Amino acid sequence: MVERKKIEIPEGVKKKESVGEEAEFPFDISPMYEGERVRKGDMHVELGGTSQPGFELVIALPEEQVEDMKVTLVGPDLDEMEEGKAYPYAMIYYVAGEQVDNDLEPVIERRNHDFQNYLEGYMHLNQRYDIWIRISKGSVKKGLNSLTQIAKATMMLFKNEMPFIEKIEALYITDAELVDKLLKEVAMPIYEERDARVEALHDEDVEEFYSCTLCQSFAPTNVCVISPDRPSLCGAITWFDGRAAARVDPEGPNKAIPRGDLIDPIGGEYSGVNEFAKEESGGEYDRIKLHSFFEFPHTSCGCFEVI
Repeated sequence: MVERKKIEIPEGVKKKESVGEEAEFPFDISPMYEGERVRKGDMHVELGGTSQPGFELVIALPEEQVEDMKVTLVGPDLDEMEEGKAYPYAMIYYVAGEQVDNDLEPVIERRNHDFQNYLEGYMHLNQRYDIWIRISKGSVKKGLNSLTQIAKATMMLFKNEMPFIEKIEALYITDAELVDKLLKEVAMPIYEERDARVEALHDEDVEEFYSCTLCQSFAPTNVCVISPDRPSLCGAITWFDGRAAARVDPEGPNKAIPRGDLIDPIGGEYSGVNEFAKEESGGEYDRIKLHSFFEFPHTSCGCFEVI
């Protein structure tokens, strides 16, 4: 197992620290902003994306090692960035709680996409090492001048929406050399370890699959079905992750789906999946074959990383 520990910040790099909760934010925070897009002409800066390295990572640690609501920013802050430019970006969260373990890391991590899109003028796309963020000119004009404001708003949402997180601390990095180093030496080994867990498990070995409806904010009829042989369409949530999420938040976006009867062993069609898809898609779909692109294909949200 990859060792979980706090990142050591090299000597001589520029950093700032902020402890405690923010009294108020210069931007609205609401689910109404999910699906908001920041076009290039409205963009103040871009973080990660197609031209710069970026990643997001959650690391579970013992409670005594996490300083609640602390933010450490390494590298240039938002008010030091040149308008219209792209910058590297890493978001690392240390989390702790009685129920928090390594199995929950990717579940919590994926909700970063959910919660950050609650922030007005802040667009978060993709996951893991493919994150793509844009911050709007409008939010900067309203007073958004530091990434610590983003980190504190995100951590507040994590604790409000996922109460099993008792402590959370953020490390945000815009230093290009450090982002690249940590992606290779810390993040990728953890991602690879998670993926390796499911390689020996197959659909026929389990009685339940799991759903994910996080993307219904912009793809209302999408019903992601996660099985051992098929991770979520975005590629970020495995069967183990779905099981862990359903355990701690059974009313959340990841629910257990009874597999039901096997209808098509090649295409991967199950009666339980069909019933669940019909209910969760509002009747839009009543048949899904998990492993077919041509005959009753799985629904989609637009994120095709699983391919």
